[in-house]
Amino acid sequence: MTCHELARRLAALRPELQSIEIARLSLLILIQAEDEGKLANDDALLSAWKNASFRLEAAADQHAAVADELDQMCNSGPVQFTPDQLWILLRAVKVQSQILELYTDQPALA
Repeated sequence: MTCHELARRLAALRPELQSIEIARLSLLILIQAEDEGKLANDDALLSAWKNASFRLEAAADQHAAVADELDQMCNSGPVQFTPDQLWILLRAVKVQSQILELYTDQPALA
């Protein structure tokens, strides 16, 4: 199954989705699919869609939280790093690696 075929089926099953969401989810579903043939079943496709949507929302929420923490840290002015600030930086790297892993399906180094 190609990404285009999957996108067409998702659009038919979930017409309320915007085209950018369909494209993003099609890519994530195909990356995560162990057997693309199973996606021919509407129930399996909807299940894969829910899983990909959940993972994408979780990654977006984590990214937003870490971005807010980094913004607050940067606005505190030039100071020596505290242990809490170092943990914020480490979490930021971890979240970025999780997002990269989500899109590439390859283990990240962080």
